[in-house]
Amino acid sequence: MRRTRILTAVLALAAGLLAGTPPALAADSTAKVSLAADTYTWKNARIDGGGFVPGIVFNRSEKNLAYARTDIGGAYRWQESSKTWTPLLDSVGWDDWGHTGVVSLASDSVDPNKVYAAVGTYTNSWDPKNGAVMRSSNRGASWQKADLPFKLGGNMPGRGMGERLAVDPNKNSVLYLGAPSGKGLWRSTDSGVSWSQVANFPNVGNYQQDPSDTSGYASDNQGIVWVTFDESTGTSGNATRAIYVGVADLQNSVYRSTDAGATWTRLAGQPTGYLAHKGVLDAAGGSLYLSYSDKGGPYDGGKGQVWRYATATGTWTNISPVAEADTYYGFSGLTVDRQKPGTVMATAYSSWWPDTQIFRSTDSGATWTRAWDYSSYPNRANRYTMDVSSSPWLTWGANPSPPEQAPKLGWMTESLEIDPFNSNRMMYGTGATLYGTENLTNWDSGGQFTIKPMVQGLEETAVNDLASPPSGAPLLSALGDVGGFRHTDLTKVPSMMFTSPNFTTTTSLDFAETNANTVVRVGNLDSGPHIAFSTDNGANWFAGTDPSGVSGGGTVAAASDGSRFVWSPDGAGVQYTTGFGSSWSASSGIPAGAIVEADRVDAKTFYGFKSGKFYVSTDGGATFTASAAAGLPSGDSVRFKALPGVKGDVWLAGGATDGAYGLWHSTDGGASWTKLSNVDQADAIGFGKAATGASYQTLYTSAKIGGVRGIFRSTDKGATWTRINDDAHQWGWTGAAITGDPRVYGRVYVSTNGRGVIYGDTSDTSGGGGTDPTDPTDPTDPTPTGACTVTYKITNQWSGGFQADVQLSNTGSSAWTGWSLGWTFPNAQTVSQTWNAESTQSGSTVTAKNVGWNANVAAGSSVSFGFTGSWSGTNGKPTAFKVGDLACTVA
Repeated sequence: MRRTRILTAVLALAAGLLAGTPPALAADSTAKVSLAADTYTWKNARIDGGGFVPGIVFNRSEKNLAYARTDIGGAYRWQESSKTWTPLLDSVGWDDWGHTGVVSLASDSVDPNKVYAAVGTYTNSWDPKNGAVMRSSNRGASWQKADLPFKLGGNMPGRGMGERLAVDPNKNSVLYLGAPSGKGLWRSTDSGVSWSQVANFPNVGNYQQDPSDTSGYASDNQGIVWVTFDESTGTSGNATRAIYVGVADLQNSVYRSTDAGATWTRLAGQPTGYLAHKGVLDAAGGSLYLSYSDKGGPYDGGKGQVWRYATATGTWTNISPVAEADTYYGFSGLTVDRQKPGTVMATAYSSWWPDTQIFRSTDSGATWTRAWDYSSYPNRANRYTMDVSSSPWLTWGANPSPPEQAPKLGWMTESLEIDPFNSNRMMYGTGATLYGTENLTNWDSGGQFTIKPMVQGLEETAVNDLASPPSGAPLLSALGDVGGFRHTDLTKVPSMMFTSPNFTTTTSLDFAETNANTVVRVGNLDSGPHIAFSTDNGANWFAGTDPSGVSGGGTVAAASDGSRFVWSPDGAGVQYTTGFGSSWSASSGIPAGAIVEADRVDAKTFYGFKSGKFYVSTDGGATFTASAAAGLPSGDSVRFKALPGVKGDVWLAGGATDGAYGLWHSTDGGASWTKLSNVDQADAIGFGKAATGASYQTLYTSAKIGGVRGIFRSTDKGATWTRINDDAHQWGWTGAAITGDPRVYGRVYVSTNGRGVIYGDTSDTSGGGGTDPTDPTDPTDPTPTGACTVTYKITNQWSGGFQADVQLSNTGSSAWTGWSLGWTFPNAQTVSQTWNAESTQSGSTVTAKNVGWNANVAAGSSVSFGFTGSWSGTNGKPTAFKVGDLACTVA
């Protein structure tokens, strides 16, 4: 499976930074700012992996000290006691989001407390900032930063080559860094505090994946790609004399200095026509091993070789495990066993089909064996067994035909390391996880070694959308590259990602507010449908049908009762359907590419936004009308949501630094908007369970408030805000999605662009407790006056069960500050589950009471709730309803 890194979040951010906007609406001057931080505990909703691991680095002087780097999700340190990874760069903030991309890592073997990370995500305009070298003297617990005068590309082509950053093993104040983009070789002589270019290094590289790419992504010169020292040519405290450097140049790939970097020469006799992805020095054996590919990777590569260079004699030996003519892949992953000189391993990183391959030699490359061979094509004989029970989704739910297998051994296998202290332990990275074994030497004795995910704690998914329904699973996610997951337990890895179909990237998802079993998702797929539906809360899925012209997922919205859907796909205009998308009709009055959302109460009301205009449909998405409101952000870096339980209550976040940017609120379905004056910038908005005594749901936003970027919470409708994260927990860019949990006060789910789904829980035990609707002493029991109307609708019915929606309208002249609706079933039906209300039942009599956020009902307004129930024989509708002692009209 071809795995591609998602760029939509980066492009959306760039659009948000660059787009111009008109003057903002008049602001609400009554709002206040509070930056007193609550105490939150932050964790990942466990997925384990989900992204490309291009580098693994073991410290050479201390056992069990290892690091891993990811292309967009930061760096990690291995925790031997728990066999888990600890994230190290969560302190990277919004303005420096590119520094979550790690192009290289170096662990100091002289002082194991020191570790370095070369950071920066893109070398083109997508990342507005230059790269940096981060340095830590406490194994990554805290960092200092040296800014560089050029960009680095942790998510650029060639990112699996390396390591570009290296510490002199004899004089650890000296470091080297290979730069991309023609910037050359750089050196620090003060432990990474300052850097200067090595002026006499003769070759800055010239290899470009695609010189014609005008975006600058594939056309960047991949530059200097690795540095390695021959530690045997130095003594403690004195600079190592022999240094080898790999250059992205198909004809001149390897250079050497024999005088501690004073002069450099091209190694004579070296192979040409290839890039040296890795150079691993085995000082004990006097050999420099090199893995070559005709391309820079990590996706491409059609030919490759492996060579050994004798450092004493200058002799080159082709030790390729496979003849060049028989390769359809390049070599990259490369490691030696420091306990057993002469043992070397390499990977066929770009062998996508039927699987990657790992090669092993115990005689310095004279002969090789493979991780798997054909017994009789297409059947395979594996030297390994795979146990993915800790991450069962790694099978992708697939049942491929031989010679493919599920799970795969891997793809994009550019990192491969044998533990320098333990010949039995090996780790290697793939495009989706980090695998490892602890009985590797079984390979040599003819037995099988066991490969397992060795990835717990390393979370590397890019998050596009999040949903927390009022019933069922607490979390549904839309993710890049691995589609998305249904979490029934946040502390456990789900058994499978969304399947039937498997989107490579899910771009948007939604559920029906009053029927949380109905879920829809849209996404990208090389061939096949771009929309899928579920009727069991996302546990199982079936594909819908695409309208003509669809090329990508776009955004999607589900009607509050699940009866219809509105979809704004890539490649086609906005579409609507009733049922589950067997046929679609074009919506009118709304431009293609608009963001769409659903009202959470009125099943026929949908909303859209495009280029500063807000659009409203009241006929189920058939026609949209542009709101007359002006002053909203003119760009499309906007996200908005409608509040559950209140028709027409909509919040909109977004904008750009050179125009309208912030948070807006509408209580009339987008006809007019109020901009909150206490929010400087906002990029995502979500709702969660109301605090105790609060009359409105809790708001959560990724925003800049009071001049501070962070994750904020408001329990008073945005009048005041509390920052709930801290500087140690920032996770780079968090603007794609945010949502609270409607069932757990204070819980918030935060999207990241490479650190997975983060969720936080508050230490504030006073919030969200609520009151018991059955307690006769409850002081908040409502006593509404005036008049009321009830609409009771059975929306779905099956043998023994049914679903109903109830709309309660305040038709009097005074507002309610709470409500309790009672009725009696005529046929002994029973309520099994309720949403947007708390219900109790005694015999045939049911009482449904408001939850905290929908207690207040203005005159002329309404609230809705729903439930599922059971029936036998007849399922008659109740004929009478009361709010307290007030009899309601039945519509």
